[in-house]
Amino acid sequence: MKQIYTTTLRLNLTDEDDRRAYEHLQQMDKKKYRSYSKAIVAAINDHFDRQNRLASDPYLETREKEDAFLQRVMEVIGQGLRSVPAPVLQFAQSVPQISAPEPDDEELSAALDFADSF
Repeated sequence: MKQIYTTTLRLNLTDEDDRRAYEHLQQMDKKKYRSYSKAIVAAINDHFDRQNRLASDPYLETREKEDAFLQRVMEVIGQGLRSVPAPVLQFAQSVPQISAPEPDDEELSAALDFADSF
């Protein structure tokens, strides 16, 4: 059996997806991917591994979209907080923080026993 298989990759630069793929190959990190072959192998494996994960977990894509949405919400909140006037921030920082007491070993053990009962 052959140990090395050679194939040709043809990219049509008038096609948007092909053009983007070509640009990625041109701009790839040469230290991370020593050749087009290494980059293409990584992309193919990643694509089909993801397809298999989606087939075995139909909600994976939904969770990823929710995570991306939450990340965007957090970024917008962070941007909003950076634009808050200084006196409001000073007031918010002067409000005392209330922290819950640390549970002891007995409470943790009871909580774990309760969780194991399901």
